[in-house]
Amino acid sequence: MAPKFLAMMLGVRRAGITLAAGILQKAELIQYGSGQITVLDRPGLEAAACQCHRAISNDHDRLIELGVGRR
Repeated sequence: MAPKFLAMMLGVRRAGITLAAGILQKAELIQYGSGQITVLDRPGLEAAACQCHRAISNDHDRLIELGVGRR
């Protein structure tokens, strides 16, 4: 996923994506380069994320259980 596309999807500047990805890569949580991001340590990445990750994940799971978005 190219940084430009990811920045557009998140509504942030590309420089912010590059900075964050660099920090996460130094922490050996992701591998970042050539337009691709590979998660190396998912539990570590989740621990580094704000509490909103858990809230969003819980909401996603709840909506899937309710069948929201299914046709």
